[in-house]
Amino acid sequence: MGKLLEKALKDALNDDKCILGARQVVQSIKNAKLVVISKSLTGEELEQIQKSTSDGKVSTLNFDGTSVALGKLCGLQFRVSAASLTSIADSNIKAILKEESK
Repeated sequence: MGKLLEKALKDALNDDKCILGARQVVQSIKNAKLVVISKSLTGEELEQIQKSTSDGKVSTLNFDGTSVALGKLCGLQFRVSAASLTSIADSNIKAILKEESK
């Protein structure tokens, strides 16, 4: 798990620029710049998120961990199946995607 992703998630949560939960992410996909999906998310919600992000210009990161791990990465005490960042620089998105692909 990358330090850049952790910092971006925590900064977005502090600035109220992060949306948590699969249903909320689907509803707000048009405002998202980066969507992080945990391995725990399956089924219809995953398909909806993937379809919505492929239609728009939204980067998607398949997080290599469960919803529990994603929640901990956000600094929260509950599970997070998906998160979308609405305000993040394009250079940060590229750096996060590069770091996570290693």
